[in-house]
Amino acid sequence: MTTAVSAEQVSTFERNAPAPAPSLGRLTLVELRKMSDTRAGRWLLASIALVVLALVTVRVFAGSSEDRNVESFLAFATTGVGLLLPVLGILSVTSEWGQKTVLTTFALVPRRSRVITAKLLAAVAITVMSVAVTIVVALAGNLAAEVLNRGGGWELGVDTILYAFLFQLLNMLLGIAFGALLLASGLAIVLYFIIPTVWTVIGGTVAFLKDAAGWLDLSTTTEPLLTSSMVGEDWARLGVSAAVWVLLPLCAGLIRVLRTEIK
Repeated sequence: MTTAVSAEQVSTFERNAPAPAPSLGRLTLVELRKMSDTRAGRWLLASIALVVLALVTVRVFAGSSEDRNVESFLAFATTGVGLLLPVLGILSVTSEWGQKTVLTTFALVPRRSRVITAKLLAAVAITVMSVAVTIVVALAGNLAAEVLNRGGGWELGVDTILYAFLFQLLNMLLGIAFGALLLASGLAIVLYFIIPTVWTVIGGTVAFLKDAAGWLDLSTTTEPLLTSSMVGEDWARLGVSAAVWVLLPLCAGLIRVLRTEIK
């Protein structure tokens, strides 16, 4: 015996069926919008742009003409961006927990791992855009230097661009790691600036820690990225410091986000 299903029953079933889960690409776009939709996010992005412009302008008039070229402009600006970009990574994780909107986020997307993946992809996208903007401003600064007869070498290798991207990505992931571990914006930002700085000072001043600092100080091990002078041992040092400062805290922080009860 067969049972006929009316068009009205089919329509009712379709209305009551659960909505399809948003794709990972859509979630990534949502996370990108979250980074720029808040007042803090907009001001931070504006501050990063102003820092890049200010550093490149300073570089036009500072230093010797022989060392003033597009690669030096890029390295100089990348250093400044590397200080502020991680704060955006921190806020991308902690802002929802501080404002209690994370309950809505995880209610709409119950699989927290998808939200975390989208945040990480959005961080990579922001990093790519920041490097692109930095390159454009560096080229403009180099053009200004050439017009003013203050240097202006135009050699810019692909490896230099990749090194700048890796430098920015490590700093962005470091910010996300601090944010995920602490889930509090103010505390995460303060500790992000204090802990690595204190370790850098201690490692540079205490004699018996200098060798360890060469392997565990992220600011030291990422410096060859800015000068495009990475060699075999530099990669080993970078790998060890990145594992200690970025990978382990990031994994611990993501586990906390996955397991923390939302109140």
